[in-house]
Amino acid sequence: MSSPADSQSQTHPLAAFSGTILLAGAGKMGSALLEGWLALGLEPKSIAVIEPQPAGDITALTQHGLRLNPPRGAVGEVAAVVVAVKPQVAPEVLPALVPFVVASTVIVSIMAGRTLRFLADALPGAALVRTMPNLPAAIGRGITVAVPNARVAPAQRELVHTLFSAVGTVEWVDDEAMMDAVVALSGSGPAYVFLLAEAMAQAGTAAGLPPALAATLARATVAGSGELLHRSPLDAATLRQNVTSPGGTTAAALDVLMANDGLEPLMTKAVAAAAKRSRDLAG
Repeated sequence: MSSPADSQSQTHPLAAFSGTILLAGAGKMGSALLEGWLALGLEPKSIAVIEPQPAGDITALTQHGLRLNPPRGAVGEVAAVVVAVKPQVAPEVLPALVPFVVASTVIVSIMAGRTLRFLADALPGAALVRTMPNLPAAIGRGITVAVPNARVAPAQRELVHTLFSAVGTVEWVDDEAMMDAVVALSGSGPAYVFLLAEAMAQAGTAAGLPPALAATLARATVAGSGELLHRSPLDAATLRQNVTSPGGTTAAALDVLMANDGLEPLMTKAVAAAAKRSRDLAG
């Protein structure tokens, strides 16, 4: 009997995909993508991975047909190349990918700060998509923003959407200038949430709770509130208002957090600083 996950994988477009996806880089994000593809039914034999230091689970997939560090002749026509290496090694990695690119190949970069122009200089004439996924992709709950160049055909865009929806939600933009703000908000955003949980735990300890209990309460509260926000049709402001009784304990805390213009201006400055750094890194 098939499990619900099995049924989903059997009906997902990736289960019927017959081409080749080349993944360049199998670190944390690359591995998350690979895991998502396999979970939705993409056959290992449809995947080639270039990774100088592969993890054991990736090496094990070679027994099921995955091609690890293959020569060009062992790959065939590549439908998509997903570049998941660190931005600083891009100048040496991209030229090595040129032999794998044919007219129908779409190249997808998840490298922060590397622009479409940078990619086009290294891969002239190619269909290119710049993306920014974020860390929750590791548990299938990420969000990816993608921007294509003019050479991306509708079918290529659909393939990219399918590949990244395997690890969460996908949003498309037409203006690449937005990507610095995307990096600052959703790319760096998980760290802001983790900082909130850290600060809540420290505050709980200062209020008299044992550190371990304070950490547990903070983690569960942030995680549960995030899940509620995910599932609810209400926006964050309405959910906040709904949990705040006039004159109650939550209102007392929010009076402090929202004093002197509150958290919003600080977050605006933080996101602006991250966006500026993203622009600086792009040159």
